[in-house]
Order: sequence, then C-alpha cells, then structure tokens
Amino acid sequence: MKTRIPSTTLIRTYFARRVDKRRAERPPYRPPDPLINNPNAIVKPLRDENLTFIYRPPPTPPSPFSFTTAPVSPLLRPPPPRESTDIPLPPFIRPSAQKVQPPRASDEVVAEIRRLRRSDPALYSRGKLAKMFGCTETFVGQIAALPKPKRKALVMQQEAGHAKMRERWSERKATARSIRAKRREFW
Repeated sequence: MKTRIPSTTLIRTYFARRVDKRRAERPPYRPPDPLINNPNAIVKPLRDENLTFIYRPPPTPPSPFSFTTAPVSPLLRPPPPRESTDIPLPPFIRPSAQKVQPPRASDEVVAEIRRLRRSDPALYSRGKLAKMFGCTETFVGQIAALPKPKRKALVMQQEAGHAKMRERWSERKATARSIRAKRREFW
C-alpha cells in the first residue's frame, strides 16, 4: 500500500534542501594611497584649513644642473616670448606645405585654359594644361570643368584602356580584385 504525502510537504522539503549556489564575490580593490607614510612627501597646509598641498618629488634623482629657473628638460622650459624672431621655426611636416603657391591667374589665362580644354579634352588634359600655365590640376578642373556627356565619354575611354590591362591579369589577381570590389560595395 502506498502512502500519500501531501503536496505542501514536498514543497517544504524542496526549499529546506536548497543549497545557496551563488558565488562568493571578492570585495572591490582599494589601492593604498601612495602618499601615506611617504618619507619624501612634503605636506603643507594652505590658508584654507580644508586644503592641503602635497608635493612628492620624482623617484629619480634630480640633475645637479637642473633648476626651476633653467630646467634641463626642454619640456619644462617656459615658452619663448612671442616678439622674439631669432628662434628658427620647426621644419615642415609635409614637403607640399613649403611650396610657394603659384601667382593668381589672369582672366585672359583662364579664358585660354577654358578654350583649349573645350576644343580637345583628350589632347589638353588637366595635367597638361596645369603644366602649360603653371597652376594645379585642381584649379584647371574647377575653372574648365567638362560638360557631363564629354566627361562620361572620357571616363569610358579610360575604362576601355583599363579593361585591356585587366585582360592580362592572372586568374588569382582578378579573383582578389573582384572580392575587394564586392566587399567595398557593403561599406
């Protein structure tokens, strides 16, 4: 014969047997204050009683030739006065920055560039006109931009030349380039 256990008893035994499975947490790390009990620290109370100035010299020994009035490190030296011009300027980072900008083009030169560019854009390219008149390619592109149909025709011509070069590529190079192009679509 089976004995029947009431459902409340089962619940109580279940909770009585439950073991706490939480992990023990480590208390947060509190690093010790490096200024406490430091023999080299100089503590000076300021005028206000709530503020304290604490100075700790660097761990390396100071240079005997370094003073606060004339420090050895150039980083600690005060900046030179602005009126002084005897200090040379630092070198240019980019060589293009030191190039002298070409003089401003006259209206006649601009008109000539536009006329040549419209007459034969294949012969008078932006680079060729820039060399002829001593200006930049960007300037030529701004003042003598081609109409859209002519620009598209030139791009198609260039693309045809590039297609001939692509035919000479190996299968491996062509595959790598197509993968790169596909990846670039998703940028």
